[in-house]
Amino acid sequence: MPKYLSVSPFEEISVKTENRPHPKKQRYLRKEGSCKVVFRHVPEEWLLFVNDIFTTLVEIRWRVMFLIFASSYILSWLVFGVLYFVIALAHGDLRDHNNDPCVFEVRSFTASFLFSLETQTTIGYGFRGMSENCMTAIIIVTIQDVISCFIDTFVIGIVVAKMASARKRAQTISFSNHAIINLRDGYLCLSWRVGDFRRYHMVEGTCCAHILRTIVHTTGLVDVTYEDVVIQQKDIILITPTTIFHRIEPGSPLYKMSLEDLRKADFELVVSFTYTDDSTGMLHQTRTSYTPDEILWGHLFQEMIRVTKKHFRIDYNLFNNTDKVLVPLVSAEEYKQKKNEEEQKKRWLSARASPKHSPRCSPRPSLRSLQQSHKENCLNPPTAMVEHKGDNQPEPNVTATQTENQHQETLTVSKDPTITE
Repeated sequence: MPKYLSVSPFEEISVKTENRPHPKKQRYLRKEGSCKVVFRHVPEEWLLFVNDIFTTLVEIRWRVMFLIFASSYILSWLVFGVLYFVIALAHGDLRDHNNDPCVFEVRSFTASFLFSLETQTTIGYGFRGMSENCMTAIIIVTIQDVISCFIDTFVIGIVVAKMASARKRAQTISFSNHAIINLRDGYLCLSWRVGDFRRYHMVEGTCCAHILRTIVHTTGLVDVTYEDVVIQQKDIILITPTTIFHRIEPGSPLYKMSLEDLRKADFELVVSFTYTDDSTGMLHQTRTSYTPDEILWGHLFQEMIRVTKKHFRIDYNLFNNTDKVLVPLVSAEEYKQKKNEEEQKKRWLSARASPKHSPRCSPRPSLRSLQQSHKENCLNPPTAMVEHKGDNQPEPNVTATQTENQHQETLTVSKDPTITE
């Protein structure tokens, strides 16, 4: 008989393991979905980042992006300010104040820097401006205006793309803190919950799950292997919080794993939810992972949906709450074997308790009664009576009762005139 867990909420599951302390396992994927992976010695790493500068700036942190953008503006003002100062110095505007300048009111480096800032930001205070005396200065102003348009466009595009990043939308999709194992339709199932906190939901979504194992060899090499976890309802529309479950049946990585084996196991359950946002039409993905310590055996998620007269009310305070239920402590394989044995035993007992011929209803007949009934049921062989009858003689009448009792058949033959009596 399978062992069952107590449903008392004050009891804890205790499993005996080895006495030696287990080292803390390094997670492959953090709970928020980021991978703990560091790349080293990438060939031409900086060249790859520069070639895809747009994606690089979208992925960097906000403080680094603000520093880069502020530096790009300040450096452009400074570079063109130096050019205006050199033009003024070459034209003699710094020495002779009565000379017709290339740029009005630019007699020092500070003035040339301010003129560069006012030109690029289109401030225009009114007393610094270009003159038609220097064609070189006019060309430099034109180049600066074009470059300022490129910088503004680049900065606005990066900021918009970074604010509309999929990572921000992924923060409103949440997974439960723990995964659970319980009985569902007579099968042990691994379940976890996913929900969307926004009012406007996605168009469609697909769930995936993998068992990730890291194998460290004696040489120091590490192999990372993946095993697919089959999900019953893979495509869902996440309007209300949904419980995703995997049936632990033959072919599942957890089929031969009991509670004790689960606590000793070394793997990581990586789950993801890929969806299309209804508002932006962008494709997003939210990920998380569960270690064996974060998989609760014998628990069930609490119901968080209540139906009112006007709405379906969802209480997200119950999103991570679970209750203990009756669940066998053995593996799914052993539970199925014991379940089949119990069914066979029940069928055998039911067949033994109700045979085809009950002793009380039909007692076993004796040999003499069987022989007597056999004689009664056997029919005597029919006898044929032949009578010579003339044409004028009436036909004998034989009643049906006499025929049935004597089992005789009468044959009437016409009298042949050649035969004498």
